Amino acid sequence: MSVKGKRIGFGLTGSHCTYEAVMPQIERLMKEGAEVVPVATYTVENTNTRFGDGSLWFEKVEEVTGKKIINSIVAAEPLGPKMPLDCMVIAPLTGNSMSKLANALTDSAVIMAAKATLRNLKPVVLGISTNDGLGLNGMNLMKLMATKNIYFIPYGQDAPEKKPNSLVARMDELVPTVEAALEGKQLQPVLVERYLDDIK
Repeated sequence: MSVKGKRIGFGLTGSHCTYEAVMPQIERLMKEGAEVVPVATYTVENTNTRFGDGSLWFEKVEEVTGKKIINSIVAAEPLGPKMPLDCMVIAPLTGNSMSKLANALTDSAVIMAAKATLRNLKPVVLGISTNDGLGLNGMNLMKLMATKNIYFIPYGQDAPEKKPNSLVARMDELVPTVEAALEGKQLQPVLVERYLDDIK
């Protein structure tokens, strides 16, 4: 199903090294006719790293989408009853936020937006970026994979020799994953040989 005319929430969590791969996907959604509603955690806005200052990424997302980022639980709650989304994307989704989503701990705008979307029986698409996806967070990953209305951007080990527990989504498959999720389907294959990709 095309994303044209769809209202897509786009949540970002604190995997700063992944923002560069995610930004083109936000632009692609918009080029294909979607309305993108940006949502972000406190970490995104307030953490500065070698990948850039959080406030600058914040400004860039707002510039690209033309919308002010939803950055509080209170502001995200209406995405359930009053301003529903057709689909909620979280990309990148850190292991920290993944564990919270899997265990119903709603302590950020992004998790609130996902919860509001699931409440409406609409799809939530996850693009993971975590160093412990095959470690302690493995059980949370599997719990979410078995949850109704949750779909995953295909993912795999990005550096199995150096970081054997690390899993990262293939972000360039974000839009096809959303299109499939809107039809109630998981894009396949969901497990990919991510380490063979041209990773920067």
